Amino acid sequence: MGTGEGGGGGGGGDVIVGVVVAEGEDMPPGLDVLREEADVRLARSDDELAETVGAAEVLFVWDFRRQRLREVWPRAGRLRWIHAASAGVDAVVFPELAASDVVVTNTHGVLDGAMAEWVLGAMLVFTKDLHTTLDRQRRRCWHHRDSERLAGKRVLVVGAGSIGRAVARLCRAAGTRVEGVARTPRPDDPDFDRVVGPGELRAALSTTDFVVVCAPHTVETRGMIGGPELAALPPGARLINVGRGPVVDETALLDALRSGRLAGAALDVFDEEPLPAHHPFWAMDQVIVSPHMAGDFAGWEEAFSGVFVENFRRWRLGEPLLNVVDKGRAVTR
Repeated sequence: MGTGEGGGGGGGGDVIVGVVVAEGEDMPPGLDVLREEADVRLARSDDELAETVGAAEVLFVWDFRRQRLREVWPRAGRLRWIHAASAGVDAVVFPELAASDVVVTNTHGVLDGAMAEWVLGAMLVFTKDLHTTLDRQRRRCWHHRDSERLAGKRVLVVGAGSIGRAVARLCRAAGTRVEGVARTPRPDDPDFDRVVGPGELRAALSTTDFVVVCAPHTVETRGMIGGPELAALPPGARLINVGRGPVVDETALLDALRSGRLAGAALDVFDEEPLPAHHPFWAMDQVIVSPHMAGDFAGWEEAFSGVFVENFRRWRLGEPLLNVVDKGRAVTR
Protein backbone atom coordinates (compact mmCIF):
# COMPACT_ATOMS: atom_id res chain seq x y z
CA MET A 1 0.00 0.00 0.00
CA GLY A 2 1.16 3.47 -0.80
CA THR A 3 1.40 6.38 1.60
CA GLY A 4 0.45 10.02 1.44
CA GLU A 5 0.17 13.13 3.54
CA GLY A 6 -1.23 12.85 7.06
CA GLY A 7 -4.51 14.51 7.92
CA GLY A 8 -3.89 15.73 11.47
CA GLY A 9 -7.35 15.17 12.92
CA GLY A 10 -8.91 16.67 16.00
CA GLY A 11 -9.01 15.16 19.47
CA GLY A 12 -11.44 12.81 21.20
CA GLY A 13 -15.05 12.47 20.21
CA ASP A 14 -15.21 15.94 18.71
CA VAL A 15 -14.21 14.47 15.35
CA ILE A 16 -17.29 13.81 13.22
CA VAL A 17 -17.01 10.82 10.89
CA GLY A 18 -19.74 10.29 8.31
CA VAL A 19 -20.38 6.79 6.96
CA VAL A 20 -22.31 6.74 3.67
CA VAL A 21 -24.38 3.57 3.33
CA ALA A 22 -27.35 2.53 1.20
CA GLU A 23 -30.96 2.98 2.23
CA GLY A 24 -31.82 0.52 5.00
CA GLU A 25 -28.21 -0.52 5.69
CA ASP A 26 -26.62 -0.53 9.12
CA MET A 27 -23.10 0.41 10.15
CA PRO A 28 -20.49 -1.64 8.26
CA PRO A 29 -18.82 -4.26 10.46
CA GLY A 30 -15.63 -3.35 12.28
CA LEU A 31 -16.30 0.36 12.83
CA ASP A 32 -17.50 0.20 16.43
CA VAL A 33 -13.94 0.82 17.60
CA LEU A 34 -14.17 4.35 16.23
CA ARG A 35 -16.98 5.38 18.56
CA GLU A 36 -14.54 5.90 21.43
CA GLU A 37 -12.64 8.48 19.40
CA ALA A 38 -15.23 10.03 17.09
CA ASP A 39 -18.84 10.98 16.64
CA VAL A 40 -19.78 8.41 13.96
CA ARG A 41 -22.89 9.28 11.96
CA LEU A 42 -24.67 7.10 9.41
CA ALA A 43 -25.89 8.72 6.19
CA ARG A 44 -28.58 6.58 4.57
CA SER A 45 -31.01 9.04 3.06
CA ASP A 46 -30.53 12.17 0.96
CA ASP A 47 -31.27 14.38 3.93
CA GLU A 48 -28.87 12.50 6.20
CA LEU A 49 -26.14 12.69 3.57
CA ALA A 50 -26.55 16.45 3.21
CA GLU A 51 -26.52 16.94 6.98
CA THR A 52 -23.52 14.65 7.50
CA VAL A 53 -21.44 16.18 4.72
CA GLY A 54 -22.06 19.59 6.24
CA ALA A 55 -20.74 18.51 9.65
CA ALA A 56 -18.11 15.85 9.03
CA GLU A 57 -14.35 16.17 8.79
CA VAL A 58 -14.03 12.58 7.58
CA LEU A 59 -16.28 10.64 5.21
CA PHE A 60 -16.20 6.87 4.72
CA VAL A 61 -18.02 6.13 1.45
CA TRP A 62 -19.27 2.56 1.79
CA ASP A 63 -22.07 2.96 -0.75
CA PHE A 64 -21.16 4.72 -3.99
CA ARG A 65 -23.76 7.33 -4.75
CA ARG A 66 -21.59 9.69 -6.76
CA GLN A 67 -24.31 12.04 -7.95
CA ARG A 68 -25.75 12.48 -4.48
CA LEU A 69 -22.37 13.31 -3.00
CA ARG A 70 -21.72 15.80 -5.77
CA GLU A 71 -25.11 17.42 -5.22
CA VAL A 72 -24.40 18.12 -1.56
CA TRP A 73 -20.75 19.03 -2.10
CA PRO A 74 -21.29 22.78 -1.56
CA ARG A 75 -22.12 21.96 2.09
CA ALA A 76 -18.75 20.22 2.70
CA GLY A 77 -17.10 23.13 4.46
CA ARG A 78 -15.38 21.06 7.17
CA LEU A 79 -14.54 17.94 5.15
CA ARG A 80 -10.83 17.10 5.00
CA TRP A 81 -10.60 13.45 4.02
CA ILE A 82 -12.73 10.89 2.11
CA HIS A 83 -12.05 7.17 2.21
CA ALA A 84 -13.63 4.93 -0.45
CA ALA A 85 -14.50 1.31 0.30
CA SER A 86 -13.12 0.16 -3.05
CA ALA A 87 -9.94 0.09 -5.09
CA GLY A 88 -11.42 2.18 -7.92
CA VAL A 89 -12.59 5.69 -7.04
CA ASP A 90 -14.15 6.71 -10.38
CA ALA A 91 -17.60 6.47 -8.77
CA VAL A 92 -16.56 8.81 -5.95
CA VAL A 93 -14.36 11.54 -7.43
CA PHE A 94 -15.88 14.40 -9.42
CA PRO A 95 -14.26 17.64 -10.68
CA GLU A 96 -15.15 19.78 -7.67
CA LEU A 97 -13.70 17.21 -5.29
CA ALA A 98 -10.60 16.81 -7.44
CA ALA A 99 -10.00 20.56 -7.36
CA SER A 100 -10.36 20.76 -3.57
CA ASP A 101 -7.86 20.16 -0.77
CA VAL A 102 -9.82 17.13 0.46
CA VAL A 103 -7.63 14.02 0.53
CA VAL A 104 -9.06 10.84 -1.01
CA THR A 105 -7.87 7.36 -0.07
CA ASN A 106 -9.06 3.93 -1.16
CA THR A 107 -9.03 0.29 -0.11
CA HIS A 108 -6.26 -0.70 -2.45
CA GLY A 109 -4.78 -4.16 -1.96
CA VAL A 110 -7.54 -5.96 -0.05
CA LEU A 111 -9.13 -7.66 -3.05
CA ASP A 112 -6.01 -8.33 -5.15
CA GLY A 113 -5.61 -12.00 -4.32
CA ALA A 114 -9.31 -12.83 -4.64
CA MET A 115 -9.53 -11.08 -8.01
CA ALA A 116 -6.47 -12.94 -9.27
CA GLU A 117 -8.08 -16.23 -8.26
CA TRP A 118 -11.23 -15.29 -10.18
CA VAL A 119 -9.16 -14.52 -13.28
CA LEU A 120 -7.32 -17.83 -13.05
CA GLY A 121 -10.64 -19.61 -12.53
CA ALA A 122 -12.08 -18.00 -15.66
CA MET A 123 -9.04 -19.10 -17.66
CA LEU A 124 -9.51 -22.66 -16.44
CA VAL A 125 -13.22 -22.59 -17.32
CA PHE A 126 -12.29 -21.67 -20.88
CA THR A 127 -9.29 -23.94 -21.39
CA LYS A 128 -10.89 -26.97 -19.70
CA ASP A 129 -14.32 -26.25 -21.25
CA LEU A 130 -15.90 -26.57 -17.83
CA HIS A 131 -19.04 -24.63 -18.75
CA THR A 132 -19.80 -27.25 -21.43
CA THR A 133 -19.10 -30.06 -18.97
CA LEU A 134 -21.54 -28.62 -16.44
CA ASP A 135 -24.19 -28.06 -19.11
CA ARG A 136 -23.91 -31.64 -20.31
CA GLN A 137 -23.94 -32.94 -16.75
CA ARG A 138 -27.32 -31.26 -16.25
CA ARG A 139 -28.52 -33.02 -19.41
CA ARG A 140 -26.93 -36.34 -18.33
CA CYS A 141 -24.96 -36.36 -21.55
CA TRP A 142 -21.66 -38.30 -21.57
CA HIS A 143 -19.48 -36.71 -24.25
CA HIS A 144 -15.72 -37.16 -24.15
CA ARG A 145 -13.58 -34.48 -25.79
CA ASP A 146 -10.12 -32.99 -25.56
CA SER A 147 -9.42 -29.69 -23.81
CA GLU A 148 -6.65 -27.11 -23.91
CA ARG A 149 -3.59 -26.68 -21.70
CA LEU A 150 -3.33 -23.44 -19.78
CA ALA A 151 0.41 -23.91 -19.41
CA GLY A 152 2.16 -22.29 -22.34
CA LYS A 153 -0.57 -19.73 -22.99
CA ARG A 154 0.38 -16.08 -23.42
CA VAL A 155 -1.33 -13.61 -21.09
CA LEU A 156 -1.38 -9.82 -21.40
CA VAL A 157 -2.42 -7.90 -18.28
CA VAL A 158 -3.65 -4.40 -19.10
CA GLY A 159 -3.11 -2.42 -15.92
CA ALA A 160 -0.01 -3.72 -14.19
CA GLY A 161 -0.77 -2.33 -10.73
CA SER A 162 -1.30 -4.36 -7.57
CA ILE A 163 -4.26 -6.34 -8.97
CA GLY A 164 -2.37 -6.95 -12.20
CA ARG A 165 0.65 -8.14 -10.24
CA ALA A 166 -1.45 -10.63 -8.28
CA VAL A 167 -2.91 -11.90 -11.57
CA ALA A 168 0.56 -12.18 -13.08
CA ARG A 169 1.92 -14.19 -10.16
CA LEU A 170 -0.89 -16.77 -10.28
CA CYS A 171 -0.78 -17.04 -14.06
CA ARG A 172 2.98 -17.54 -14.11
CA ALA A 173 2.61 -20.22 -11.43
CA ALA A 174 0.21 -21.97 -13.83
CA GLY A 175 2.89 -22.00 -16.51
CA THR A 176 1.85 -19.07 -18.67
CA ARG A 177 3.99 -16.27 -20.08
CA VAL A 178 2.74 -12.95 -18.73
CA GLU A 179 3.33 -9.49 -20.11
CA GLY A 180 1.86 -6.26 -18.77
CA VAL A 181 0.82 -2.84 -20.00
CA ALA A 182 1.38 0.10 -17.66
CA ARG A 183 1.78 3.85 -17.90
CA THR A 184 5.55 3.39 -17.60
CA PRO A 185 7.45 0.47 -19.21
CA ARG A 186 9.25 -1.78 -16.72
CA PRO A 187 11.77 -4.08 -18.43
CA ASP A 188 12.89 -5.80 -15.21
CA ASP A 189 9.65 -6.28 -13.28
CA PRO A 190 9.89 -9.41 -11.10
CA ASP A 191 6.22 -10.37 -11.58
CA PHE A 192 6.05 -10.02 -15.36
CA ASP A 193 8.13 -11.31 -18.23
CA ARG A 194 7.88 -7.81 -19.65
CA VAL A 195 5.92 -4.60 -19.01
CA VAL A 196 5.38 -2.24 -21.93
CA GLY A 197 3.87 1.21 -22.24
CA PRO A 198 0.48 2.14 -23.76
CA GLY A 199 2.10 2.85 -27.11
CA GLU A 200 2.92 -0.84 -27.49
CA LEU A 201 -0.55 -2.09 -26.55
CA ARG A 202 -1.67 -3.23 -30.00
CA ALA A 203 1.63 -4.95 -30.75
CA ALA A 204 1.42 -6.81 -27.43
CA LEU A 205 -2.21 -7.79 -28.09
CA SER A 206 -1.23 -9.39 -31.38
CA THR A 207 0.72 -12.13 -29.60
CA THR A 208 -1.55 -12.98 -26.67
CA ASP A 209 -4.06 -15.73 -25.92
CA PHE A 210 -5.71 -14.03 -22.94
CA VAL A 211 -6.00 -10.28 -22.41
CA VAL A 212 -6.86 -9.47 -18.78
CA VAL A 213 -8.12 -5.95 -18.15
CA CYS A 214 -7.26 -4.73 -14.65
CA ALA A 215 -7.02 -1.02 -15.43
CA PRO A 216 -9.10 1.50 -13.48
CA HIS A 217 -11.54 3.81 -15.25
CA THR A 218 -9.82 7.13 -15.96
CA VAL A 219 -9.91 9.64 -18.78
CA GLU A 220 -6.90 7.87 -20.30
CA THR A 221 -8.32 4.33 -20.04
CA ARG A 222 -11.89 4.96 -21.19
CA GLY A 223 -12.37 2.84 -24.34
CA MET A 224 -8.75 1.69 -24.16
CA ILE A 225 -9.76 -1.70 -25.55
CA GLY A 226 -11.82 -0.81 -28.62
CA GLY A 227 -12.37 -2.13 -32.12
CA PRO A 228 -8.76 -1.70 -33.35
CA GLU A 229 -7.36 -3.33 -30.22
CA LEU A 230 -9.74 -6.28 -30.41
CA ALA A 231 -8.92 -6.66 -34.10
CA ALA A 232 -5.24 -6.88 -33.17
CA LEU A 233 -5.85 -10.03 -31.10
CA PRO A 234 -5.08 -13.37 -32.75
CA PRO A 235 -8.12 -15.46 -33.76
CA GLY A 236 -9.27 -17.55 -30.81
CA ALA A 237 -8.05 -15.16 -28.11
CA ARG A 238 -10.18 -14.45 -25.04
CA LEU A 239 -10.78 -11.33 -22.95
CA ILE A 240 -11.26 -11.07 -19.20
CA ASN A 241 -12.33 -7.78 -17.60
CA VAL A 242 -12.05 -7.24 -13.84
CA GLY A 243 -11.10 -3.55 -14.12
CA ARG A 244 -13.98 -1.28 -15.05
CA GLY A 245 -16.64 -1.66 -17.73
CA PRO A 246 -15.91 1.55 -19.67
CA VAL A 247 -12.28 0.51 -20.25
CA VAL A 248 -13.61 -1.94 -22.88
CA ASP A 249 -15.82 -0.75 -25.75
CA GLU A 250 -18.78 -3.11 -25.27
CA THR A 251 -20.15 -2.55 -28.79
CA ALA A 252 -16.82 -3.53 -30.31
CA LEU A 253 -16.60 -6.48 -27.92
CA LEU A 254 -20.02 -7.73 -28.99
CA ASP A 255 -18.99 -7.46 -32.65
CA ALA A 256 -15.79 -9.43 -32.02
CA LEU A 257 -17.69 -12.16 -30.16
CA ARG A 258 -20.48 -12.41 -32.73
CA SER A 259 -18.00 -12.65 -35.60
CA GLY A 260 -16.19 -15.50 -33.85
CA ARG A 261 -12.85 -13.73 -34.00
CA LEU A 262 -12.82 -13.50 -30.21
CA ALA A 263 -13.38 -16.96 -28.71
CA GLY A 264 -14.79 -15.82 -25.39
CA ALA A 265 -15.03 -13.21 -22.68
CA ALA A 266 -15.30 -13.36 -18.89
CA LEU A 267 -16.78 -10.09 -17.64
CA ASP A 268 -17.12 -9.00 -14.03
CA VAL A 269 -17.71 -5.31 -14.81
CA PHE A 270 -19.94 -3.53 -17.32
CA ASP A 271 -20.84 -0.10 -18.66
CA GLU A 272 -24.20 -0.36 -16.91
CA GLU A 273 -24.59 -2.25 -13.65
CA PRO A 274 -26.62 -4.27 -12.95
CA LEU A 275 -26.36 -5.58 -16.51
CA PRO A 276 -29.83 -5.10 -18.09
CA ALA A 277 -31.80 -8.32 -18.53
CA HIS A 278 -32.12 -7.70 -22.28
CA HIS A 279 -28.37 -7.35 -22.85
CA PRO A 280 -26.97 -9.81 -25.43
CA PHE A 281 -24.14 -10.91 -23.11
CA TRP A 282 -26.61 -12.94 -21.03
CA ALA A 283 -27.46 -15.27 -23.94
CA MET A 284 -23.95 -15.81 -25.32
CA ASP A 285 -22.53 -19.25 -24.54
CA GLN A 286 -18.97 -18.00 -24.88
CA VAL A 287 -19.44 -15.21 -22.32
CA ILE A 288 -19.21 -15.47 -18.54
CA VAL A 289 -21.34 -12.78 -16.86
CA SER A 290 -20.34 -12.11 -13.25
CA PRO A 291 -22.18 -9.50 -11.10
CA HIS A 292 -19.14 -7.41 -10.11
CA MET A 293 -18.06 -9.90 -7.45
CA ALA A 294 -14.61 -11.07 -8.60
CA GLY A 295 -12.94 -9.66 -5.52
CA ASP A 296 -15.62 -10.37 -2.94
CA PHE A 297 -14.79 -13.06 -0.42
CA ALA A 298 -16.21 -14.04 2.97
CA GLY A 299 -14.93 -11.40 5.37
CA TRP A 300 -14.24 -8.66 2.83
CA GLU A 301 -16.41 -6.15 4.72
CA GLU A 302 -14.27 -6.44 7.87
CA ALA A 303 -11.12 -6.21 5.74
CA PHE A 304 -12.36 -3.02 4.07
CA SER A 305 -13.26 -1.46 7.40
CA GLY A 306 -9.87 -2.44 8.78
CA VAL A 307 -8.09 -0.30 6.19
CA PHE A 308 -10.24 2.70 7.13
CA VAL A 309 -9.73 2.16 10.87
CA GLU A 310 -5.97 2.03 10.38
CA ASN A 311 -6.07 5.17 8.25
CA PHE A 312 -8.20 6.93 10.86
CA ARG A 313 -5.58 6.11 13.49
CA ARG A 314 -2.92 7.60 11.21
CA TRP A 315 -5.06 10.66 10.51
CA ARG A 316 -5.53 11.32 14.22
CA LEU A 317 -1.77 11.09 14.79
CA GLY A 318 -0.85 13.18 11.75
CA GLU A 319 0.92 10.22 10.13
CA PRO A 320 0.96 9.56 6.36
CA LEU A 321 -2.26 7.97 5.15
CA LEU A 322 -2.33 4.70 3.26
CA ASN A 323 -3.53 4.62 -0.34
CA VAL A 324 -3.79 8.31 -1.18
CA VAL A 325 -5.13 8.49 -4.74
CA ASP A 326 -4.38 10.90 -7.56
CA LYS A 327 -7.72 12.71 -7.71
CA GLY A 328 -6.94 14.30 -11.07
CA ARG A 329 -6.49 10.95 -12.77
CA ALA A 330 -9.64 9.58 -11.14
CA VAL A 331 -11.97 12.15 -12.74
CA THR A 332 -13.80 10.48 -15.63
CA ARG A 333 -16.19 13.24 -16.66
